[in-house]
Amino acid sequence: MRQIWKPFRALYFASLMMLIGSGLLSTYLALRLAADHVDSLWVGALMAANYFGLVLGGKIGHRLIARVGHIRAYSACAGIVGAAVLGHGLVDWLPAWIVLRMIVGLGMMCQYMVIESWLNEQADAKQRGVVFSGYMIASYLGMVLGQLILVIHPALGLELLMLVALCFALCLVPVALTRRIHPAPLRPAPMEPRFFIKRVPQSLSTVLGSGLIVGSFYGLAPLYASQQGLSTEQVGLFMGCCIFAGLLVQWPLGWLSDRYDRALLIRCVASLLALCALPLAILSEAPLEVLFVAGFCCSLMQFCLYPLAVAFSNDHVESDRRVSLTAMLLVTYGVGASVGPLVAGVLMKLFGSQMLYTFSAFFALVLVWRIRPNAVTNLHQVDDAPLHHVAMPDSMSSSPLVACLDPRVDEQVVQEQMQTPVDAEVETESVAETKAAGGEPR
Repeated sequence: MRQIWKPFRALYFASLMMLIGSGLLSTYLALRLAADHVDSLWVGALMAANYFGLVLGGKIGHRLIARVGHIRAYSACAGIVGAAVLGHGLVDWLPAWIVLRMIVGLGMMCQYMVIESWLNEQADAKQRGVVFSGYMIASYLGMVLGQLILVIHPALGLELLMLVALCFALCLVPVALTRRIHPAPLRPAPMEPRFFIKRVPQSLSTVLGSGLIVGSFYGLAPLYASQQGLSTEQVGLFMGCCIFAGLLVQWPLGWLSDRYDRALLIRCVASLLALCALPLAILSEAPLEVLFVAGFCCSLMQFCLYPLAVAFSNDHVESDRRVSLTAMLLVTYGVGASVGPLVAGVLMKLFGSQMLYTFSAFFALVLVWRIRPNAVTNLHQVDDAPLHHVAMPDSMSSSPLVACLDPRVDEQVVQEQMQTPVDAEVETESVAETKAAGGEPR
């Protein structure tokens, strides 16, 4: 195991630093606005802007990497993200914060794409599962550590923003000093929304619901905990506990996913999520013990929805479309995660902080109604379904290229989809020159 992970430790460290900074920034901004008695609508708008930037970065990142290369693109985006983070400390105007938050999301998506394409290039086909799990652990661990920093340093001063910028500066080091060759240039995978809406409608509904719920959680849970009377240290512990639940549940979820019907599992998870959220949705002031236990249980369930939807959709899509499928799933998730914090923020402003979990319970019940195992026709089910479940990293910390690390995706198909038009032109010119010389194409 150590021999497999050793070549990837620099990229794992870069991912860890990125997610420590990202996790700390999200919670810090929510608590900072709560301390200034700013409406929850603004808090939701900041998280919505971050997810909008992530979705936008999936398109822009491809072009940037293709133009200047992986290391330059990663370095430029890390610098821009660090500057945007520090910009929050220089400007107090909230519309400017929304723009800065969008820039952070956009730059981070480009960084994710560089790291994931690099991991894909260096991982052998037999190592993909282990490499994938290492990336997931680094992602979740970074998110948890970002929350725990608030326990050590509860003061909401500008030094926390400096610490976030420091994390993005440190994530530059392992990538900038690498001696390995650049990964192959990238080409955006086609989205094909009409095809996937017809082929995997229930999976897309689950991903949209997951985006609404999880996006609202990341954006507004710190504000909710603060309005429940928790101190900054307790808010950090609450958020760290909830995100750790997302990591903890992945392995038992994989065991269940490989043995039981995935549509039925999605429905059961959504039902349990609505049930776990009920105490927090009803109680305007929840006791500390109820808050932590119910919050942990809700997180166990809400972080199951996206990986189950990914596994369920892969069962019904051919291998040559799975990179495109992942792009479609992440865009769908991003739409939900952009809308969710805005709607939940308005509800919290009008009816109180408990509306965050009322919002989650409502959309969990919508998924219970929407997901119908008996309606699955299995007309397009792949031959070896159900495919082996792969624990997905949190979708705040992945790009469409994460599909390349999925061991279920055929390596040759991935390489064909990642080939750039430039490569094709070079190959065509080489063939033409060979034919002109009277030889055979190589």
